[in-house]
Amino acid sequence: MKKTINSETAIVIPVYNEDKVIGDVIKSVLKEFKYVICVNDGSSDQSSVEISKTGAYLVEHPINMGQGAALQTGIEFARKLPVKYFVTFDADGQHRLEDVRLMLRTIAKENRDIVLGSRFLGDTIGMTKSKRRILKLATTFSNVTSGLKLTDTHNGLRVFNRRFAESLQLKVSDMAHASEILEVIAVGKYDYTEVPVTIEYTDYSKAKGQSIINAINIGFDTLLRRISR
Repeated sequence: MKKTINSETAIVIPVYNEDKVIGDVIKSVLKEFKYVICVNDGSSDQSSVEISKTGAYLVEHPINMGQGAALQTGIEFARKLPVKYFVTFDADGQHRLEDVRLMLRTIAKENRDIVLGSRFLGDTIGMTKSKRRILKLATTFSNVTSGLKLTDTHNGLRVFNRRFAESLQLKVSDMAHASEILEVIAVGKYDYTEVPVTIEYTDYSKAKGQSIINAINIGFDTLLRRISR
């Protein structure tokens, strides 16, 4: 059977207390992708049960370790599979499969190491003005600290090749892993690009969103890593 780009792609989904939506998210992804890895990051709800009802791989963290740690676990699991490409995909339904298709076409056609989704090149649905301001400030800060030139630095939708996946060793367990990934790109001089994507903020996803305090903490974490090098 001829291999397709979808059959050579692993979708990594970090999951924390998403039992209301994770089943539907996985089912939609499995319609197109064979390898779906869900890392249940110590959820206190029924996320593990809902994942088990699907055909996705389930990897358990006994305690909540943070999204960065869950992604690292999922990527390490996916590296054992016969895949060429790796996708990080949110569990709350904000990401769209049509954007994943575009990003996979881009990474294959342009032979990039990593393709990053940008909601500011694309579109946002339901984003608050305060959220937009915080993300714009975070992008400016991340570009200054990483040396990269991006329009959206904290978007969880990414596609990267095996070379990048094999080198990735996230040490930041919380949401600041997004800045750490940018540092890896900059230090390793990986070939990157952005593509426009659409992010939909539902009432559910907004209720689970990051606070301003979390954004400030991410900034401090990034500065401390740079100072400690």
